[in-house]
Amino acid sequence: MKHLQISILTGILLVVSACKSQESSIVAAGAQLTLVAEDYEFTEGPAVNAQGDVYFTDQPNDRILKWSAADNSVSTFMQPAGRANGLYFAQNGDLLAAADEKFSLWRIDSNKNITVITDAFEEKKLNGPNDIWEDDKGGIYFTDPYYQRPYWKRTERELEKQQVYYINPKTGEIKVVIDNFVQPNGIIGTPDGKMLYVADIGDKKTYSFKIEKDGTLSDRKLFAEMGSDGMTLDNQGNVYLTGDGVTVFDKNGQKILHIPVPEKWTANVTFGGPGQNILFITAMDSVYTLAMKVHGIR
Repeated sequence: MKHLQISILTGILLVVSACKSQESSIVAAGAQLTLVAEDYEFTEGPAVNAQGDVYFTDQPNDRILKWSAADNSVSTFMQPAGRANGLYFAQNGDLLAAADEKFSLWRIDSNKNITVITDAFEEKKLNGPNDIWEDDKGGIYFTDPYYQRPYWKRTERELEKQQVYYINPKTGEIKVVIDNFVQPNGIIGTPDGKMLYVADIGDKKTYSFKIEKDGTLSDRKLFAEMGSDGMTLDNQGNVYLTGDGVTVFDKNGQKILHIPVPEKWTANVTFGGPGQNILFITAMDSVYTLAMKVHGIR
C-alpha cells in the first residue's frame, strides 16, 4: 500500500510538473492577468483586425466596442448594434457580426454600413446566430443556438434544431453542416482551412471535424469533454476553451493549462496586439489581457 501511495503521488507530481512546463512555454515570463476595463453587463465576441485591435460586444447594452492595441484604451465602435454576440473579421476587413436581436448575420464595412448576409433558413427565422468563423475561401460557418432573450417578442423557435451552417462564398447558399448537437456555440477553424472545432455547450463537449472542399464536414472526433462559449487557436495548434476561466488543450486534446479569471463566467477569447501575442478575454462585466509567448493565427 505504501508503494502504491508513493507511485500515485509521483504521478500527480509529474502531471503538475508537465502543466507548469506547458504554462512556461505559452505564457510570457512574469505575465499576470490584467484588467483592461469593467462595468459592462456581459462581454462577448472578441475579434481582432489587421492592426491587432480587438472589437468585442456588450450585448445587453447593444454595443460593439473597440480595444486599441496602441494605447490600451476602449471606445464605442457602434451603438445600437443589433445586440451583436459573436464577431469575426473577414479577409476583406469587414466585420462579421451575429446580430442576435435581428436573428441575423451582418457584414459591417469600414463606413459602418450594414449588409444582412442571412436571417433565415428554409424560410424560417434563425434561432440567433452566435459565433462565426470565415474560411480561406470566404465561406462563413456560424453556430445558431437558441437562447430566449428578454428583448425578443417571440417565445419559441421556428427551427426545430439548433444547427451549424455554412454559407458558400460564390453562391451565397446556406446549408446545414451539423444537425445533431444539443446546443452548438463556440467555433474556430485552423488557418490552413482543413479542420474545424465546434463546441456543443449543451452536451459539454467539443469536437473536431475535417473540412471538405465543398465546405461540408467529415471525420467527426471528440476533442474534449468540455463545452465552450467561445474559443481560439494559437500558432502551436493549442485550443483555448472558455467557461470557467480559460482552459487550454494541445492539438491532441490533452489539457495543458487553466487560466483562472475572477468572474464566474468567461464567454470568449482571442489574440490581439500588433504581434497577436496578447490573449484578450471577455468575462461577464470585464475584459482582461494576458501576455503570451505564443501568438494567434490571424
